Order: sequence, then C-alpha cells, then structure tokens
Amino acid sequence: MYKLTDRIALVTGGANGIGRGIVNMLAKAGAKVMICDIDEDAGKKVAKEVEGDFYYLDVTNKDNAQEVVQEILEKHDRIDILAANTGIYPEVMIEDMTEQDWETIQSINLKGIFFVAQPVLKAMKQQKYGRVILTSSISGDITGFPGGAIYGATKAGILGFMRSAALEYAPYGVTVNSVQPGMVLTESLKKELGVLSEKGAEIVPLKRLGKPEDIGAAVGFFASEEAEYITGQALLIDGGQILPETPDMIL
Repeated sequence: MYKLTDRIALVTGGANGIGRGIVNMLAKAGAKVMICDIDEDAGKKVAKEVEGDFYYLDVTNKDNAQEVVQEILEKHDRIDILAANTGIYPEVMIEDMTEQDWETIQSINLKGIFFVAQPVLKAMKQQKYGRVILTSSISGDITGFPGGAIYGATKAGILGFMRSAALEYAPYGVTVNSVQPGMVLTESLKKELGVLSEKGAEIVPLKRLGKPEDIGAAVGFFASEEAEYITGQALLIDGGQILPETPDMIL
C-alpha cells in the first residue's frame, strides 16, 4: 500500500459518509489527519479514532476557512494533502427551485471548495509540494437525475475548477485531481435519496453500492508519491454504473 507517513492531511466533510471513508484510508496510510466539519460530535469522535485533530469548519464562511487553515499551518508548519469533500445533494425540481436553493447548494458544494482551496494552495505553493483531491460526482459531468440540476451543475463546476487549478500550480509541485463517485452507501444517501439506497445495487454491474472507503482508497492514491505525475484528472468510482447502454444489459 502507498505510504503517507507523517503527511498532514486536511479533509473537509470528514465527520461522516464519504469524508469519513477518506479520513480512515488516509490515516491507515500513515497521514496525520485534520477532520474539518460542522458536525462537532461526529468529527471529534472520528478524530479520536484515527488520532487526528478536529476543527470546526463551515466551508461557506471564508473567514472561518482561512482561520482553520492558518491554525493547522501554525501547529504543523505545512499542509501536504487537501481532500475537499464537503457537499450536499437535496433534490429540487427546476420548476420548484428558488434562488435560495441555488445559493445554498452552490455555496456549500462549489464556493466552499474555493474558500478552503485558496489558502491551502497558497501554502502548498510556498512549500513547493501538495496534493489536492476534490470530490466531484458522476452526476453533472456524465449523468443527471430529476431534481439534481443544481447538484449536477456544482459537481461539473468542480471539474472545471480542478483543471485550471492543476495548470496554475503544476510549476510548484502541486497536483490537483478529482474523484467522481457513483452511488455510495452513506446515511446521507439513505436520507436524501432513499430509493437509490434500497434499489441502487440493481443497476450497478458489480451488484453493490460503493463504500466510503472505496472513495478513500482512490483519494489516498492521488495523495501519494506514486501519483506525482498525475494532475488535472478525474477518476470514476462507480462499480461500472455508467457502462451499460440500457438497464437490460446488466447481467
């Protein structure tokens, strides 16, 4: 397994779901993980389990994001890995959509990445090393679903941000990549998209939904020394979900 011994990793949305899977895999590889989340109880519990640190972080608050990054830098002198994972996916049909719906979802999913990535990338530029991994989705860039217009727009937007950021920071030894999960079995999936958590495996060729650690393993690879020549790329992690042309092609 790749080694991330003594690397300092900042994971947003690390208290639950995919974020927790990312935290677990980075810690397993040896990284010192900073769990950043608005869920203090769960975040502190995860931090204790992996011997990391917890920081309260609201990614929609630019000042809060800058303060958290600065605190981590003051304590550890560097940030080697950023896994920007915070996101929500409520269903909102276009005709029912309000301006506030749009603002809320894009602020968390897209603007929140900018608020955290900007100060982290600045630090990585100075230290001439860094691994940034953004959590996008198969939705938006490849697929869509009724009620997912805002969500899909933000997740496609993440990939646009990634490509330009990869070019801007490549001269400084910083790579920027993305993971694109398919359906991953989390408590959030059950709450927001219950039917998919119940029947989703039927449309996945591997016949199961993803585990948070499946995404975490890919993030860990992008964060490793072995991935130093990969930047500006997005990796699909969907169990083959998007491969069949029609549902009846699934064996």
